[in-house]
Amino acid sequence: MNKKLTRLLCVVLALVMAFSLAACGKSKKDTTLANDPEAARYNPETYDDESAKVYEQVLGEFASIYEEAKQYKEQDELSKRYALMAVAEGKMLGSAIMIPLQSRGGNYAISRVAPRTINSTLWGSDNERYHSAIIVKGDFLPLDQVNEMRAKWGELIGTGTYEQWVKDYLASKGYELNDEYNMGYTSDPNTWDVLATSMEADSEKIIQTYDGLYEYDMENVQQPALATSVEVSADGLKYTFKIREGVIWTDSQGRKVADLKADDWVAGMQHMLDAAGGLEYLVGPDGCNIAGADAYMAGETTDFSTVGVKAIDDHTLEYTLAAPCPFFMTMLGYSVFAPMSREYYVSQGGKFGEEYDDEASDYTYGKTPDNIAYNGPFVVTNATAENTIVFKAAENYWNAENTNIKSMTWYYNDGTDALKNYNDAKAEKIAGCGLTGSSLEQAKKDGLFEGHAYVSATNATSFMGFFNVNRYAFSNFNDNTAAVSTKTVAQAERTLAAMQNVHFRRALLMSLDRGAYNAQGVGEELKYNSLINSYTPGNFVFLTEDTTIDINGTATTFPAGTFYGEIVQAQLDADGITAKVWDPTMEGGIGASSGFDGWYNPEAAQAELKIAIEELGKAGVKINEKNPIYVDLPVFSGSEVYANRGEAFKQSVESATGNLIIVNKVDCPTSDDWYYAGYYYGTGYEANFDICDLSGWGPDYGDPQTYLDTMQADYAGYMVKALGIY
Repeated sequence: MNKKLTRLLCVVLALVMAFSLAACGKSKKDTTLANDPEAARYNPETYDDESAKVYEQVLGEFASIYEEAKQYKEQDELSKRYALMAVAEGKMLGSAIMIPLQSRGGNYAISRVAPRTINSTLWGSDNERYHSAIIVKGDFLPLDQVNEMRAKWGELIGTGTYEQWVKDYLASKGYELNDEYNMGYTSDPNTWDVLATSMEADSEKIIQTYDGLYEYDMENVQQPALATSVEVSADGLKYTFKIREGVIWTDSQGRKVADLKADDWVAGMQHMLDAAGGLEYLVGPDGCNIAGADAYMAGETTDFSTVGVKAIDDHTLEYTLAAPCPFFMTMLGYSVFAPMSREYYVSQGGKFGEEYDDEASDYTYGKTPDNIAYNGPFVVTNATAENTIVFKAAENYWNAENTNIKSMTWYYNDGTDALKNYNDAKAEKIAGCGLTGSSLEQAKKDGLFEGHAYVSATNATSFMGFFNVNRYAFSNFNDNTAAVSTKTVAQAERTLAAMQNVHFRRALLMSLDRGAYNAQGVGEELKYNSLINSYTPGNFVFLTEDTTIDINGTATTFPAGTFYGEIVQAQLDADGITAKVWDPTMEGGIGASSGFDGWYNPEAAQAELKIAIEELGKAGVKINEKNPIYVDLPVFSGSEVYANRGEAFKQSVESATGNLIIVNKVDCPTSDDWYYAGYYYGTGYEANFDICDLSGWGPDYGDPQTYLDTMQADYAGYMVKALGIY
């Protein structure tokens, strides 16, 4: 058992699924769970075995096909790899353990930020590096100018000339540029240690403070950053980087604390593996497979020199892989490859290996922005919880002459005021905002919609509604008085049986009118724009050669140029599942898996529910109008948008299923209540929901594995905990 799991097992134990085994042998099936704290509880001795059985039941087919797909790693095997991964995803989607909801973007926005002046690569975190942004002072950019700049980006991409063209273009229009980029944010970081976290709420702030080896620019071309060059061995196993000379680490006051050295990536990698913050799998066999990393993580060795990351000298860094990794370079923009000053880390009480202890009294590293070292474009000068985070240009930044932004102030927004971001943007307090619900209507009244509002681009983030198929928690693990379920023991027992039935899950999936749900946030006109229909975007990769694979035992050939989503669709069709995850007519005939609702189908939902009722009835679970299945959906009632989404969810599901499925909206008055119910939990037994709609995944690198790995068994998959297992 890994160190992370050991720590997590010390958390207050949650309620187990065996609800009928109440204390003293007395039946308490009609007692509400909130009033029955002595009901049977989670058992750490059996939890892993139980998780394995449930995983095999719901994702066994997916896992076997996916494992086969991952065996194809050579460049000339990539088409076979992608095709089999698409088949695996088809099996996963067919198992209905999640509802695809939406990506980021696709809503109306008004902004002073010139389009495409921030990296827009679909994977990693470079798209959250804001120092390159070009921002104007004064009025919001007009729509016609936004569209002209977007079109020019398409012409100039890859030439390295777009940035200067934008500056010249804006100057010709009479604009004065702003070197401040202010924005709203919704969640404070839990840590300032980027190597010890997997949460975007942390990394989106910390990434402003350091640079990586290579970074994607605003034209989405990968450029040298703290490395000046890379050489790859003929066998694809060694990557040797030359580290930029003359770069220094500073503290938050700008004082030098150390020189940048190749060893800082060695220290960073070891600390990342020691901290086990949730992304360490990215360097193991299921990621880029750095030699020896898996053995170190498993505790098979404590000698970090056996891990394939070495400082040959102060300015030469070498990574050795255990097997070729076709996407290794695409991973460099993610935090697992962040450097860390060994000297500074040790000065903050940091230790390595078996001595690592982030709870030691003298361990201060990452506790605040004053407890990290900086080598990036910004230092943090103020971080007041639920108020503001202030970033100022680093005086000693190696690339200062090529940054457009000299300061940033992020203003906290808890979501309770639907007009806050809009009013702040209108007053030039922040650079821009999305327009949803009330703010959209207000912009129209103020005359700021017509001629200024544009539809923002979507990205590759996949927000999903996860189904808890093995629920234990019925209140939040950090506060058992928050997000408390009103279900009785008997109701919870029935829900568990239903959620473990694939036809019930499909009925639930197909009963949600996702357009009506999404309209609560983006408005009726744009309700389909950001809808997704798969976990991995259908156009994420494509086949480069004709490829033949088995689909349910039938040899099927897909020609070169076939997109991933087409193969996912073929698998769903072969399994007889009524869903559309790929539309070849979208994007001007290129095809896409987003921008339409391919899952909502009340007739199919009722057909699936009929099968589920029959199967569950044989197991003693009767479902009828007097005995529906109750499912809990945590709802952030403090936000108008999310409260309305919760109501739309409830109305749609209950209407489509004839009230045989009842959605309990579990009240979460604050964003913290909501996040702890369905986002901040560390393992499946802490997940306090039957359905949760506030979590998702963004890709770490340019391969479908970056999505599918999150659904692996035995604690290897980061998102599988959302199913109530591992």
